[in-house]
Amino acid sequence: MPFKRVVVTGLGALTPIGNTVEEYWEGLSNGVSGSDYITRFDATNFKTRFACEVKNFEVTDFIPRQDARKMDLFTQFGVVVADQAIADSGLTEENVDKNKVGVIWGSGIGGLKTFEDEMFSYVEGNKVPRFNPFFIPKMIADGVSGQISIRHGFRGPNYVTVSACSSANNAIIDAFNYIRLGRLTACVTGGSEASNTQAGIGGFNGLKALSERNDDPKTASRPYDKDRDGFVLGEGGAALILEEYEHAKARGAKIYCELIGGGFSSDAYHITAPHPDGYGAYLSMKDALEDAGIEASEVDYINTHGTSTPLGDPQEIKAIEQLFGEHTYSMSISSTKSMTGHLLGGAGAVESVASVLAIMHQTVPPTINLFNIDEAIDPRIDLTPNVAKQRTINVALSNCFGFGGHNATLIFRKL
Repeated sequence: MPFKRVVVTGLGALTPIGNTVEEYWEGLSNGVSGSDYITRFDATNFKTRFACEVKNFEVTDFIPRQDARKMDLFTQFGVVVADQAIADSGLTEENVDKNKVGVIWGSGIGGLKTFEDEMFSYVEGNKVPRFNPFFIPKMIADGVSGQISIRHGFRGPNYVTVSACSSANNAIIDAFNYIRLGRLTACVTGGSEASNTQAGIGGFNGLKALSERNDDPKTASRPYDKDRDGFVLGEGGAALILEEYEHAKARGAKIYCELIGGGFSSDAYHITAPHPDGYGAYLSMKDALEDAGIEASEVDYINTHGTSTPLGDPQEIKAIEQLFGEHTYSMSISSTKSMTGHLLGGAGAVESVASVLAIMHQTVPPTINLFNIDEAIDPRIDLTPNVAKQRTINVALSNCFGFGGHNATLIFRKL
């Protein structure tokens, strides 16, 4: 049985550089940094005192207070971007069977702030066990997909994938597979994260994973720069509506692009460090190309995982060179984490939206804060330093890699 085609018909975004898709693209195309000093808690005593926070977000503008108080912030982010994407897609009860619409989401950590708050309350209350009745449903990662499903009455598959920083890409690939196999007509997919908390910052500081550039947070996220010293923690989320092509065409939907392939692999190497030769990244991209049925030479743009870590950045470039060969020097490459920070389990969603918008606008968003390219990286590679670049983009590839050696790659194509 031939696979059905899958297209993107709706987008939503809530990021450190914009609270709508339009604002997000404006931030991306203008090279805006979302990094600044932390406002969510007093970070004075932390090694890292900055992050990429979502700004000017008031949940009650979108969700009634009595409902919002039953959700962790990562769920609130997810519900808001799903609402945006559903509205953008034009899907309604009249033009789609809600029994054939799923919600497949990604989050690497889930309700960290809820867990943290409840533990503080427990200890400060002399360990008297008085827990919020919504503690568990707020904390668990799959709470977000459940809330989206309930809110919109979608009765298809409803779950959350957890694979560290690859979570959203894994969710999008699962949604893609359900639709192309004919099991679903459409799916709300994407990811969200809200780990800019004391435990989140402190935990990643303990791993020595975060930048400590406290004197200049705006330029702290600097993928591929020789002076990078770690990633900047981000928060927010993004959503895509994936839909079966013939169904979308029949209802006259706006179609952004086609999703043509997804690839997976495992490093099978280390719980936090990438494979030194980038072998897992290579396998994931190779698998995606094979799944899409295209040649490496057809890719025009890669939105890299590009976290701004000393180990991760060159390994991904090494994998790209190994797979793409001479074509590496014809493509454009950029890391939008230089602007949004690293959204962990939500990263694949915001970067997928960036890739879709790059195709739509035929513009490569820049890698900002790239002042001195790492000597380990071939200077012939177009890393799109500091300024967006207009070019033909027919095919865009987006990578996400996570702790535990999880790798997931998406490929989008212009229709």
